Amino acid sequence: MPSRDGLRRRSGLRPTRSLVVKILVLAVGKLRDKQFAALCDDYLSRARRHLPVDVVEVEDDAALARKWPTQGETVALEITGESWTTERFARHLAERMLRGGRAITFAIGGADGLPAALVARANLRLSLSAMTLPHRMARLVLLEQIYRALAIIRGEPYHH
Repeated sequence: MPSRDGLRRRSGLRPTRSLVVKILVLAVGKLRDKQFAALCDDYLSRARRHLPVDVVEVEDDAALARKWPTQGETVALEITGESWTTERFARHLAERMLRGGRAITFAIGGADGLPAALVARANLRLSLSAMTLPHRMARLVLLEQIYRALAIIRGEPYHH
């Protein structure tokens, strides 16, 4: 039975006809801090147990524009985007899994954020926090939330 947030807790929201959704994180800049990289890699490997998830690092905005996908859903991460709960984020991913969305790309800008032209091309603008986050912190929070959302969908005990 669904809970108040619309997701089944015991068995998870495991679609019988689910299609594989590939998640791509496009990020301006490289993680130079080994401890941050290790934390990101940990959540990335956890999420990959459920879905294909990749991170592509690019040098600058021009490289980001070249990598911007022409198909699938694109989500621009920026401070003025919609603010969602973790449960709402999980529902969004579950809907994409149930309705056959093939790819979701999350774009994280560099120190100056995402260029307005790319934000305009995004299907969705999402905020991870009302506070300004360094891009490396935004990447860590996003990867953790992707993993947490997948755990919620599957009814795993990670999310309380």
